[in-house]
Amino acid sequence: MRLSKENKPFYGGLAVINGVMFSGKNIQTTTVRLKDSTFDHFDIDRKEFAWAKKLRKIPIVRGLVSVVESSANGNRHLNFSAERMADLPKEAHDSRQSKLVLTIGVAAAGVISFIFGKIAFTVIPALIAGTFFKSWFPGHVEQNIVEGVIKFLLLLSYIYLISMTPMIRRVLQYHGAEHKVINCYERGMELTVQNVQQCSRYHYRCGSSFIMFTIIIGMFVYMIVPTDPLIERILYRLILLPVVIGISFEVLFLTNKVRSIPIAKYLGYPGIWVQFFTTKQPMNDQVEVSIASFKRLLELEKANGEVLEYTKQIGQCKKNNETSNIDAKCFY
Repeated sequence: MRLSKENKPFYGGLAVINGVMFSGKNIQTTTVRLKDSTFDHFDIDRKEFAWAKKLRKIPIVRGLVSVVESSANGNRHLNFSAERMADLPKEAHDSRQSKLVLTIGVAAAGVISFIFGKIAFTVIPALIAGTFFKSWFPGHVEQNIVEGVIKFLLLLSYIYLISMTPMIRRVLQYHGAEHKVINCYERGMELTVQNVQQCSRYHYRCGSSFIMFTIIIGMFVYMIVPTDPLIERILYRLILLPVVIGISFEVLFLTNKVRSIPIAKYLGYPGIWVQFFTTKQPMNDQVEVSIASFKRLLELEKANGEVLEYTKQIGQCKKNNETSNIDAKCFY
């Protein structure tokens, strides 16, 4: 049976080493295939602070919160998959340091690597455009366009170079498997290998689409600040980087909302095009892992929702001083 879009929540995902992570409203789970062909899982609760919930209601700002959270949690799942591929037992890992220190350390590493990556991706193109192409394209608009083109070429070159390694190519295949499973689910089809393989490996909410939108949005945002002198140009870009990220996040989700509209769907095509390089056609065994991970997420989300509803109704009973025989009074 096909579910209506109103009743179907959005799910995200991340390709990891030999597996896939899926993220729901309250749970994130990763499933990887071990060397002996068995599956291993890593589940974490998505706990959110009150201040973060308030920030998520503010346009543009909510994009920054989501990106930082995704970077932190994503690194934890990548770390898990790397350890399992190295056959490191979980007990040995936990014995080296406490779980709290481990969680903080890995999450911080993910955020820091993201920040430094975005800074480098912002500064280097500005330096190249302002140093080597200034004499050929001296105009303000021209310089912004050249800078955007350099960013795009750097992105594609980086993806191409890393995709030449067998391990990264497999990760890109798992990325395709992740998209196929989400597309299959959103179309209301049964999650079988055959059905999933029939679905597209491209998706409007992909993180690589988000990166593409930061390039496009950046060209327009940086039009309002000067390109000379070079040091001032770089400083303005670093200052405006959170704005570019926030707007790009809003554009990403806007393109997802309008993808069913005949003309508006083309707004998301730049992000779809870059996925030609960031995803690869998965094999059936990789699709199996992705399906297993997504089904596990659905089961955990359902169980979590039932627990939350149970807790909510018990709290209501206690509020009404119905403390005796709570189960009978609240549920039967």
